[in-house]
Amino acid sequence: MNAMADVFGNGSARVSSLDDVLHRAEVTILGVGNVILRDEGFGVRVMEYLASHYDWPDTVQLVDGGTLGIELTQYVTGTEKLLVIDSINGHAAPGAKFRLHNEAIMEHFQDKLSAHEVGIQDVLALLTVTGHKIPDVVVIGAQPYDLEAGVELSDGMKALLPEVADEALAQLKAWGIDPVPRENADEMDYTTVPEEAVK
Repeated sequence: MNAMADVFGNGSARVSSLDDVLHRAEVTILGVGNVILRDEGFGVRVMEYLASHYDWPDTVQLVDGGTLGIELTQYVTGTEKLLVIDSINGHAAPGAKFRLHNEAIMEHFQDKLSAHEVGIQDVLALLTVTGHKIPDVVVIGAQPYDLEAGVELSDGMKALLPEVADEALAQLKAWGIDPVPRENADEMDYTTVPEEAVK
């Protein structure tokens, strides 16, 4: 899915129905994190990698969730399968990878380790209580090495990025999603702040 959307709806016409604010897709890939705190932005960088290296079917949307909280509801309401890619400080060794599925996600996020994790927890809880629970949710990612100010990933996280991207692709394949690799994909630029919200 290559259409772009503005997370905040700036410049949009008056909202007349839910369809005007919801971005419905069968499968949503959500990269979250703060890209100006180096490895905190790992999930966003992995999402960027997937978006730039593969062509995706119209049933899939890729979302740069940044540090958004409840605003993410408009991108995941109605999705059947949600893959969240994140960097979580779970007090493990730097570079340790993790994978959480359904109920384990809410249990893990009870610690509320960062603002965007609170946002994910709140969104999933809201969808559940309003009757829009997402049937299948998976969170993958890694323990950060460096959370200092800066937009470039640490060398350790850069090395992990293709591995976690492959894990994301494996999960998506299990869901029946098989994107087409691009022959001439651009090199990743870790020195810029992404501006695009949805691909």
